[in-house]
Amino acid sequence: MRRRPIQNPDGTPIWFELNTADEAKARHFYAATIGWTIARSPMPEHGAYLIASAPDGAAIAGIATPPSSAPSLPDWSIYFGTADVDATVAKVMELGGSIQVEPMDIPGVGRFAIAKDPQHVSFMVMTGASPDPSSAFVQGPHHGHAVWIELAIPDPDGALAFYGALFGWTREGAMPMGPMGEYVFLGSGETRPGAVMSSATTGSPARWNWYAYVPDIDAAIATATGLGGVLLQGPDQIPGGGYSANVGDLTGTQLGIVGPRIGDAA
Repeated sequence: MRRRPIQNPDGTPIWFELNTADEAKARHFYAATIGWTIARSPMPEHGAYLIASAPDGAAIAGIATPPSSAPSLPDWSIYFGTADVDATVAKVMELGGSIQVEPMDIPGVGRFAIAKDPQHVSFMVMTGASPDPSSAFVQGPHHGHAVWIELAIPDPDGALAFYGALFGWTREGAMPMGPMGEYVFLGSGETRPGAVMSSATTGSPARWNWYAYVPDIDAAIATATGLGGVLLQGPDQIPGGGYSANVGDLTGTQLGIVGPRIGDAA
């Protein structure tokens, strides 16, 4: 049995990972834009793997250059926590998904697998080796932490059925977006991790996206674009008074950011 004692509820985002061909550019861009401290993993067996930590010291994400033999993956990947990777993999296949990488162990880190949902969007599942919960995803004003996830996919209802059966997520309301359809909020108990929307009507690529919290969204956008990145969307006001935006890094990889406009608080 590879069940964990005390960690995050199944379906909680517990880690984020960037696959990039230009590690140096990624390291500089995200350290400046998000405010992460980025350093080599302290475990020698992890080779050149980089760990990005929030200002409070919590580990949030990894940055790696995959070997040419690695399976094709999105630039940014989300790892979802599960109490039993092998059982979750079996459930993925039962629900019509597929497995890109069968369950395997990472010494000192945990057991993981790479899956695709029935609409061919990739995601990771992992059981961490530590009994302590991950704090990579913490909703609220926590600088550098992930605070929201977002799935753009051709059939949102089909996605909600799949992930609902896999992780226990439920539909918790929706925000109409006119001809682009609905922005459907996901729920799991008291957690509201994110939303799902139609990639067909919005024109977004079918993928998982995620948002990191920054203390000043205009400053983060200015930093990103000043470094040669691009503003892809926003800043747009969101419920609660904050703002969201999406930026492209120096290689075109997209990441969401959320935060206040300091001028609004003045």
